[in-house]
Amino acid sequence: MRTELTRFGVEETRTPEDVDRLLASGGTVMMVVNSICGCAAGRARPAVGMALQHSVKPTKSATVFAGGDEAAVAHVRALLKDYPPSSPSIALFQDGKPVHMIHRHEIERRDAGQIAALLTEAFDKFCVPASPRA
Repeated sequence: MRTELTRFGVEETRTPEDVDRLLASGGTVMMVVNSICGCAAGRARPAVGMALQHSVKPTKSATVFAGGDEAAVAHVRALLKDYPPSSPSIALFQDGKPVHMIHRHEIERRDAGQIAALLTEAFDKFCVPASPRA
């Protein structure tokens, strides 16, 4: 369940310090609150992989695992205090502050392609396009 995200280049943040280090790196960070539920496996994790193929994407992508990385998850949820706790969920942070959130209820009623479309819309709105190679 962890490797389903890390194979897409999503970094595991297993402690509050890992979360803070990543969010302090600047730019836009996608943080996935991963879980063992079916909607994470069949919808959220595949959607993240699809969305990360988009031409515009976050500077960094990371994950915490609900039920496994308890302190890291609690820290992310504290940072997302204006949003109800949700797992799975996907948040975008800019300069360490949350700017967009996709909750479990939005994941449960969509398939992976639809969730990927929600993510790429958010990427287009909040992420800086990669510079074209010369």
